[in-house]
Amino acid sequence: MKRKRKKYPAEFKAKVALEAIKGDETVQQLANRFGVHPTMITRWKKELMENAPELFGKGAKRDKDIHPGPDRRALPPDWTAKGTAGFFSQKGRLLGTKERKAMVEPAYKGLSVRRQCELLGLSRSAYYYRPRPVDKETLEIMRLIDQQFLETPVYGKRRMKEYLETRGYRVGKHRVARLMRLMGLRAIYPRPKTSKAYPEHKVYPYFLRNLDITHPNQVWCSDITYIPMPKGFMYLVAIMDLHSRKVLSWSLSNTMDAGFCVAALEKALQQYGSPEIFNTDQGSQFTGDHFISTLKEHDIKISMDGRGRFRDNIFIERLWRSVKYECVYIKEYKEVKELKSALGKWFTWYNGGRLHQALGYRTPDEVYREGWKGLSCAA
Repeated sequence: MKRKRKKYPAEFKAKVALEAIKGDETVQQLANRFGVHPTMITRWKKELMENAPELFGKGAKRDKDIHPGPDRRALPPDWTAKGTAGFFSQKGRLLGTKERKAMVEPAYKGLSVRRQCELLGLSRSAYYYRPRPVDKETLEIMRLIDQQFLETPVYGKRRMKEYLETRGYRVGKHRVARLMRLMGLRAIYPRPKTSKAYPEHKVYPYFLRNLDITHPNQVWCSDITYIPMPKGFMYLVAIMDLHSRKVLSWSLSNTMDAGFCVAALEKALQQYGSPEIFNTDQGSQFTGDHFISTLKEHDIKISMDGRGRFRDNIFIERLWRSVKYECVYIKEYKEVKELKSALGKWFTWYNGGRLHQALGYRTPDEVYREGWKGLSCAA
């Protein structure tokens, strides 16, 4: 018997998406609470964030002022013609599987699901497939990968697989590779053809080579790391001043999207002004239009390093090692609110109380303030 696809009302989707945006729970926790799949929550959150600006755009009207017009979904008479079907099939193949699955409308009576899949170049099995939620064993494997990666960032999928087997987990290299991609981990070693992180996003040149960083707000950098939790996981982004090692802002998210990266960037710009150069890796969160446009609005020079370079983001990689061993791993945080509170206290201590040998046993706050005093005296 064919399983009927469950439909959710718009109000329910909006409620779940808003809870995901609040970020007080992991996607897995929200899935358990609302009885939906984590993938759907991630998709609803993304759709809400992308479509929200339209609700407040110029000329936006209330629903009662909008007059009903022709059905935009109505298809032209020659839709099923060979030439038209071929056109849509070719265009559909340019999109990813997730985007094509989202375009299928099972409630539309004009075309069957099978025909819509054919026009989009999508198999029905791919459309009906629903990935399984992350189980406890997978979460434990991801935690072990994360811990070992801090010790040996040169480990790729093969050596990480061998390590996991020494801990009693028989996993294949392809599964390890998939989990490392999900966690945003990339082994550090030279490799060819790594200049494109996302085909549609522009990659900017690298400006830090042989650059002498002498004062605050000369260069900022940013990166994302994975934070394991008993029920799911979170992602943490931080903005750092390279001269002082001061963490200017940080943000948590239950999905690896660009929104929380932009929020952290805007907070840092509001509190500390604009840097001369902003350096990141080529992750899609940092090469997307929203993040790049924010940098350009403040006339910041954009620098991007090549993936696999060891020294490009070494200071923020050291930050991740410190925050995980000194804050995350010493205590299991069951709730996101606990994690946020602990991270807030730790970053305050890191900036104002943690002595850095590389900074002459001074704190990042001291070096940042002294750097500004030096600039004002020179002026």
